This record gives sequence, structure tokens and C-alpha cells, in this order.
Amino acid sequence: MLVLSRTVGEIISIGDHITLRILEVNNFQVKLGVEAPAGVNVHRAEVYEKIRNLQGQPVPVANP
Repeated sequence: MLVLSRTVGEIISIGDHITLRILEVNNFQVKLGVEAPAGVNVHRAEVYEKIRNLQGQPVPVANP
């Protein structure tokens, strides 16, 4: 796992077509903006898990 420190307004690039922008930091919450091509699905983990369960597909488990 890559761990990065960023401040508000800074950007993280993933490949050539996905960017994450740090929009806001308050207490223990970080607000992220995600820019990705229209064909790329972006979900919170709990939403992604529900979608996969409804489709009968196993949910990948991250390695610590």
C-alpha cells in the first residue's frame, strides 16, 4: 500500500486518466474529489460490496 500525505488542493494521479483531489479536511474526515473517465465506476467500499453481493460475485479482500 502506498501512503501519501497531501494538503487541501493537492492532487494524486492514478494512471493517465484518474485524479484524486483533496477538497477539505475537518477533524477526522477528508473530502476527496474523484475525476475518472465515464466508463470507470467509482464507489465507496460499502456500496461496492453491496453491488458485488447482489451480483453473486465474491468481494476482493485487501491484504494488510
